[in-house]
Order: sequence, then C-alpha cells, then structure tokens
Amino acid sequence: MNMDTIYADLSISMSEFKKNPAQVLRVAGEKPVAILNHNRPAFYMVTPKIFEMLVEALADRELTKLVRHRLTQKDRSVEVDIDTV
Repeated sequence: MNMDTIYADLSISMSEFKKNPAQVLRVAGEKPVAILNHNRPAFYMVTPKIFEMLVEALADRELTKLVRHRLTQKDRSVEVDIDTV
C-alpha cells in the first residue's frame, strides 16, 4: 500500500479541477487545495497571499541559518557603536 500525506484540508480530482479551476479557487478562499491525480497529490493550488507567506517563511529560515552560522564565528566579529551604525 502506498499512502501520501496531503498538506491541505481541501482536495479535488484533476478531472474535476480542469472543469472549472476558477470555481475551485473561489470555493477554497484562502485555503490551499490538493489537486489529486489517481488519488495522489499532483500539485497544490494556493493563492498569491499564501504563496508569499511561504516564500517569506523560507527566506526567514535561510536568514536564521545564516545568523546561527555567523554566531559561531565570534573570532571574526567587529565591535561597533550602535549609535554610529
């Protein structure tokens, strides 16, 4: 048995989605929708607002990694006065 995790509360078959994608978007509102092909996730439909949130979260994650890495390099740090920055 092959089971896939679906990362959405809403899902629709590919054939139903193709009939009227705009209607699916209207019904979903701001919720992501899993588009299924043979009962397996083929792709997710998200609004621009959700996509922007995902991109920002990924950027924040990368920035956090960079900050943590730089904190391990205290020997390369330079002291500065916050009032002159």
